[in-house]
Amino acid sequence: MENKEDKIPKHKDKLVALDSLSLGISIVVAVALGFAIGYGLKQWTGYTWTLWLGLAWGIAAAVLNVYRAYKRAQKTYEGMENDPRYAHRAKYGDKSDDYDED
Repeated sequence: MENKEDKIPKHKDKLVALDSLSLGISIVVAVALGFAIGYGLKQWTGYTWTLWLGLAWGIAAAVLNVYRAYKRAQKTYEGMENDPRYAHRAKYGDKSDDYDED
């Protein structure tokens, strides 16, 4: 009998790719929602600074989304430095002989 933990979803690679593509959309949505909340607060209270507060919340949420995506990608590619295919680049850097240093 097969465990549920051993099963890998059929379209896992596609879901991971879509998750990475949705980062740009989530940035725009976070800033737009922050602006909408700030605009609503401005209309409700009459204070202009609440618009800027909402926009700051939206930008902070967008930065948090980018940070989370970075950490997720870093965790995914964590073991690549021990892979022999990438060991030379990890040891000596990403120097290429294709360009001329004039």
